Amino acid sequence: MSAHSVRISVVQISSETKSAGTRARPLSVDARQAMIVEAVMPLLAKHGRDITSKQIAEAAGIAEGTIFRAFGDKETLIEAAIEKYLDPEPLRRGLRAIDSDLPLEEKTLRAIVLMKDRFGEVFRVMAMIGGGRPPASGQRTAYVEIIAEMLAPDLEQLNCDPTRVAHIIRLISFASSFPQLNHNVEFSASDLTQILLYGIAGHPIATQESQD
Repeated sequence: MSAHSVRISVVQISSETKSAGTRARPLSVDARQAMIVEAVMPLLAKHGRDITSKQIAEAAGIAEGTIFRAFGDKETLIEAAIEKYLDPEPLRRGLRAIDSDLPLEEKTLRAIVLMKDRFGEVFRVMAMIGGGRPPASGQRTAYVEIIAEMLAPDLEQLNCDPTRVAHIIRLISFASSFPQLNHNVEFSASDLTQILLYGIAGHPIATQESQD
């Protein structure tokens, strides 16, 4: 073999080795399933259960066969996506992240925004795909406990205990997000915050700046 041929062989081997070393490692089954579920959720919200495996594959950037290897059938994938939609943990994390040292009105507003967004998304998706189970009582209790802890520093400003206030926040957030109850009358999170804190005849507590 000539020196020129040896050099070509060395370059080819080096190139192949580099290519093999940089090739992406295959995803685990759990990671692949999670990736497909994330891709299918926007499709479910838009098209409901009528989505096709082709649409799913294109959204996820995979072959159709990969969907069935990961989930067995489309219905199992849809059920996994529904479970993802109903997962309460993202809302819990958002509520826990609200600083309890913020002013009462700001904390209340942020809690209502999070809960309205959560309920609104769930109602919208459930209307498209049908079915779905109601949240377990433990989930509702968790929301109330988190909000009550957040409101604890404002006990002297409240007319009832923080746990009851937390139930009221959940109640009005839920009701305002349920389309059949609203009759096309929209209530923003700011509207609900004002109604909850000051009713329909009260007024915000004057700030020190407005008193000066």
